Amino acid sequence: MAILKDLLYKVSIQSVFGDTSMEVNNIVFDSRLVNENDLFVAVIGTQSDGHEYIQQVVEKGVKAIVCEVFPEQLLEGITYVQVHNSAQALGIISSNYYHNPSSKLKLVGVTGTNGKTSTVTILHRLFRKLGYQVGLLSTVENRINETIYPSTHTTPDPVQLNRMLAEMLSHNCTHVFMEVSSHAAVQQRIAGLDFSGAVFTNITHDHLDYHKTFDEYIRAKKMFFDALSSSAFSLVNIDDKRGTVMQQNTKSVKYSFAIQNSADFKAKIKSNSFHGLEIEIDNKDIWFKQIGKFNAYNLLGVYATAVLLDEDKEEVLMQLSNIDTAKGRFEVLRSVSGIIAIVDYAHTPDALQNVLDTINDLRQGHEKIITVVGCGGNRDKAKRPVMAGIAAKNSNKVILTSDNPRTESPELIIQEMEAGVGIVEKKKVLSITDRKEAIKTACSLASSGDIILIAGKGHENYQEINGVKHHFDDQEEVLQIFQLLGI
Repeated sequence: MAILKDLLYKVSIQSVFGDTSMEVNNIVFDSRLVNENDLFVAVIGTQSDGHEYIQQVVEKGVKAIVCEVFPEQLLEGITYVQVHNSAQALGIISSNYYHNPSSKLKLVGVTGTNGKTSTVTILHRLFRKLGYQVGLLSTVENRINETIYPSTHTTPDPVQLNRMLAEMLSHNCTHVFMEVSSHAAVQQRIAGLDFSGAVFTNITHDHLDYHKTFDEYIRAKKMFFDALSSSAFSLVNIDDKRGTVMQQNTKSVKYSFAIQNSADFKAKIKSNSFHGLEIEIDNKDIWFKQIGKFNAYNLLGVYATAVLLDEDKEEVLMQLSNIDTAKGRFEVLRSVSGIIAIVDYAHTPDALQNVLDTINDLRQGHEKIITVVGCGGNRDKAKRPVMAGIAAKNSNKVILTSDNPRTESPELIIQEMEAGVGIVEKKKVLSITDRKEAIKTACSLASSGDIILIAGKGHENYQEINGVKHHFDDQEEVLQIFQLLGI
């Protein structure tokens, strides 16, 4: 139970009809989930407009409505609150309903095309090792300390998000690390949250099915930094030319990190192998279990974040050196005969290029690189031929296959990928729709020392086909096939 006028604190209100001193039970923005005396927020979504369901929720006993446009008929006994942006209002109301949990936590958001999950996961593990009670909100999973809660979106809706933050607070969490997606920024899912810091990893071609243009995608990421308070810090990777763009209008205290350019936090890669990374940070050479240049950026970003959160530099580096890689992020599996399989979430052109560059850098001699890759259905189609072209140019053999076809034809997705393969590379490309069969074929083609990259799904343990999620785990498949083939 909460008083409506208390929930409306800091909401930009344009007009009110009715009594705001009434009590409401819960905040709901899905008309199918309302109960009597709930507060209904009419949000204009990508699929439907909550305004169309106002009459329906009133008939179910809702007494308070927040909307951008009043209905033609205003009923006595119902309170209508008109706001400029109902999605933004939902975020602020949700935060008020749960007593603004983010203001009592050190909440750090991480955004960027690649590296978000690895960064927040490593931060969670690091701060647990440093002795804190810690929350995690990521694509892979949500955690309160070591208890795992399933994750459905990169960033949950505002009601779920604030409920989760309140739950973290009740478990005495002091720090929370969360991924902030571009969708979340645009859809105002983080409105009303009080961030202690924000981290930018990089930005490349992704989600153009939603944002339409690359500039729009950049603006979506930038919205997160624009909304930071003067008491927050912003930390950006300035080896990415958009890093400084993110900080152009922010009130936050600005910091940077880099490997190539001058920055507040600087690192130098001393060695890079399938066994790990040696990196010089703050004039100290540290060995890390993670592999690849992209992980050097993640580790440097984590180190800088911890220092900005007032942790001891030497203790941070010592604990970081003992942390394993995140599941499905350049995860190395070895067969008894010496074949190396790498499972990675790379599902964008840039991520795939980074992983293949890393593998090529780590090669010792004439090992073959065999890449298995697909593209998701009902998502950005423009990257399909680009990803196939990158795989073909940087591998000895490529098998194009299904990712999560969703409601699209996997064969048509593969055809669109094939269009990006150059004439010279066509002879080294196979197309096998069945992902299990594609992985099995890759393993069959490999000899001792060869490297198989299985890209696109990483941590996911399902394959989504026509609205149904079937169990499918790339790691499980690889290990079973190694055993089955006796290799």
